[in-house]
Amino acid sequence: MGIKTALPKTELYLYTAVLSLALLWAGSWIIEASSENVNRKAFRENVKPGWHYFGRKMDVSDFEWVMWFTTFRNHILFALSGHVIFAKICSMLSPKNRSLIYMLYGSLAVLITMGWTYITLILSHCIILYSVALVKRKWLCFVAGLTSLATFKMEPFNTWQEGFATGSFDLQDVLFYGGCGFSIMRCMSFALENCEKKDGNYSFLDLIKYNFYLPFFFFGPVMTFDRFHEQVSPANNPNLTRKDREMWNITIHALVHLGAILVVDVFFHFLYILTIPNDLKLLKQLSDWSLAGLAYSNLVYDWVKSAVLFGVINTVSRLDHLDPPQPPKCITMLYVFAETHFDRGINDWLCKYVYDYIGENHDAIFKELLATICTFAVTTLWLGPCELVYIWSFFNCFGLNFELWVAKLFSLPPFSTIERNLMSEAMSRRIRGLFNAVNFWQIVLYNVLALNSLDFAQLVTKRLLLKGFPLSTLSVLFVTYCGVQLIKERERKQALLDDPEPVPPTEASKQKAE
Repeated sequence: MGIKTALPKTELYLYTAVLSLALLWAGSWIIEASSENVNRKAFRENVKPGWHYFGRKMDVSDFEWVMWFTTFRNHILFALSGHVIFAKICSMLSPKNRSLIYMLYGSLAVLITMGWTYITLILSHCIILYSVALVKRKWLCFVAGLTSLATFKMEPFNTWQEGFATGSFDLQDVLFYGGCGFSIMRCMSFALENCEKKDGNYSFLDLIKYNFYLPFFFFGPVMTFDRFHEQVSPANNPNLTRKDREMWNITIHALVHLGAILVVDVFFHFLYILTIPNDLKLLKQLSDWSLAGLAYSNLVYDWVKSAVLFGVINTVSRLDHLDPPQPPKCITMLYVFAETHFDRGINDWLCKYVYDYIGENHDAIFKELLATICTFAVTTLWLGPCELVYIWSFFNCFGLNFELWVAKLFSLPPFSTIERNLMSEAMSRRIRGLFNAVNFWQIVLYNVLALNSLDFAQLVTKRLLLKGFPLSTLSVLFVTYCGVQLIKERERKQALLDDPEPVPPTEASKQKAE
């Protein structure tokens, strides 16, 4: 079946109507549950007074969102605005030295924020990994890098190193572990790229310039060293000219992110999607549709949060003439594990140095198995080893491999023969959509346990697969199937734009005649 296979328009209109009504229905259940239970004892800690003109309380469960856009909003805006102004002025005076200027400002900001002992700790890890990079052995770079990362993720080493951060403000833990974790990933990227360099080595100054670029330092995303080094090189765009309408596009993206922030804040006054999953007694009273809507909306929110947080940082980096990693693909548009991620920077890093390096073209089952195991082993260490992360990694690793096994199975006779000879392309697309709908809910359930809790994921699974069978199970799958077909239709239209179908000779001659 080709990606350009079309379905009748009336069928697509039906799918759109079913999906829209189902989302509105599930949303109404969540709004009702939020309104009726706002004064529950379990809600007091995470539901606080919000915008007074709404006359409603606000869900403040997500520390990261509150940190960025409420508590430390002014501090973060001040630091990033200072970077933009300082970098712009200095880049105008000396465009060839802009990477050095970025590094000096970033180092100064980190020094003022976290103290000289923290800078010393980061530099010590940089020196160690730079020394290992000079050996030019990839396996040694991995061992040294993952060992350094483990010291920030496992006791007692992380507690001991945390003592190097001076001060006691609320944001300290987040900045400490964010800065250290991303620094190690950047140092590993530098070391691995140095192994690929045929003549000589990159300098230690190149590593420091790369690591202390402020917009990426604490919160990411990770841009691999080869891309960063190429984009800040004086040989690349020495006059810092911009493409046509580039500033217009940057402005539009900034306004879109601002609009998304406001929309999320409004939704938090009506949909307590982050607080409700923490109250198991309330969850047991909700309908199956409410639970399905909660699970789905939690993943959508996490994508929106990632897109907005990285989008703000990316806007700043684009003002610095960089091309940063794009925001993650919307969870609503995903129905395969191979495209599932919430941090495109880390995803690109893992694909480049682990997944694609080991799995190569991802056709061999055993190579793919080894590639996914290694990828999720590194991911587990990155997230911080614990029971919940182990479970999340296992299921996502299984899901990624299961996709390949099923694809391999159905590419063999008699399945391939039946599809090729006995089915129309439209029917083939419909049957594939059924499998994709099941896969979509695997993605939701496997990832919601990491975003909320294992108890919530288990409850949703039991209600949808066991207690709700067959009515709730089949109805939710049908709505999901409708959504998958609309996603496939969007992909079909994009494929036609990217690769238009050739015009038949008779029609081409008619067009010339006209």
